[in-house]
Amino acid sequence: MSKYRPPKTAVPGASSTPRERADDEQRIAKLLARAGIASRREVERMIAEGRVARHGVVIDTPATILASLDGVTVDGNPVAAPADARLFLYHKPSGLLVTERDPAGRPTIYDRLPAGLPRLVPVGRLDLNTEGLLLLTTDGELKRQLELPSTGVERAYRARAYGPVTQEQLEELIHGIEIEGVRYGSINANLERRTGANVWIEMILTEGKNREVRRVLEFLGLKVSRLIRTRYGPFLLDDLPPGDIGEVRAHDVAAFRKDPKRILQPERIKGARPEARTVAEPAAPPAARPQRTPRAAPRPQPVRITRAVANDSDKAAFAEPRRQGIVVAKAPKVKRFYDAKPKAAVPAVASPARGPDGRPARVFNPELGRNVRAKTPRATAPASESSARPTSTRTSASGPGTARPTGDRPAPRPAKPRPPRTRK
Repeated sequence: MSKYRPPKTAVPGASSTPRERADDEQRIAKLLARAGIASRREVERMIAEGRVARHGVVIDTPATILASLDGVTVDGNPVAAPADARLFLYHKPSGLLVTERDPAGRPTIYDRLPAGLPRLVPVGRLDLNTEGLLLLTTDGELKRQLELPSTGVERAYRARAYGPVTQEQLEELIHGIEIEGVRYGSINANLERRTGANVWIEMILTEGKNREVRRVLEFLGLKVSRLIRTRYGPFLLDDLPPGDIGEVRAHDVAAFRKDPKRILQPERIKGARPEARTVAEPAAPPAARPQRTPRAAPRPQPVRITRAVANDSDKAAFAEPRRQGIVVAKAPKVKRFYDAKPKAAVPAVASPARGPDGRPARVFNPELGRNVRAKTPRATAPASESSARPTSTRTSASGPGTARPTGDRPAPRPAKPRPPRTRK
């Protein structure tokens, strides 16, 4: 007798005997969760309540394996085939719970998400006081792929803590650590900076256990006052404002599912309001190198005019005259012997007119009341020359001791005898 028993209700298309599952066959709870009906646990409760049927036959076990959702209805409504997986980036503020509902009535992320979004499930969880990047997806399989430690998806955190710590202590975390019987994997921790008694530490890990970052830092004697998740795999928080959400492009999601460790292109993420970024991917080498185009002449750089340059320019402009752009330099003046000023010339004396006999002509003298012969004026030398001219004494015929000046004075003409005047 076989130890396996067939289900109580035969479901058309469902496997009634255990067999090897095909690649395209999955549990009905998983298919309905991927279709966005509800979570797996919620779908199992719906199946137990008899709300799920296929071709009119109620399904009473969540272990039913199906290849597709053809003919499956929930509350009498047909279930559409699951759409492509969608991934959203949400900047979770501090003070919100990552849960659908809270018995204590505390605010949750679903109370702050904008309206019009599909049903989203969080990838992992962030504590009440932890802020930063939170991934939300419509696909349970993508959620599982992102959460599994075996996938090797990295999570990056920035923590502000109070207390003394050294880089050597943080480097020891690369080998893992065990705290109260819980083994934590390798953690890449680096000391960013110190601000007074606080320190900022960057930590990169691949497991993401419950309160892992806080417990490890508290084990080192630090008190965490702020914790921010900045990256999840290739998806970055970047400049996404707190409380806003953005959607990852479909081809980036497909590329990540094929290779979770692949670095995606830094393209904008389309969303309701904000935009986010992914990690930059190194550009692929071009197939053919384009032909180099001639480089344009560089634009002249503007000259920075300082006070010293302006002063020198002003001095040059006012010191040297400029004519049509040519600087005319002043030649230095050299004093030469022929540049001396000429001496004051003795004014020329007009000689009186002479008669046919060579004697000066007669002119009327008003004092005498008759015509007299004009006298030749005597040229007078400058006072300086006359005073400087030496004088000599000689003995005249009148007697010894009589001084007579000598010089360049011409000798007087001998007087000619006048003809006798006869009266008529």
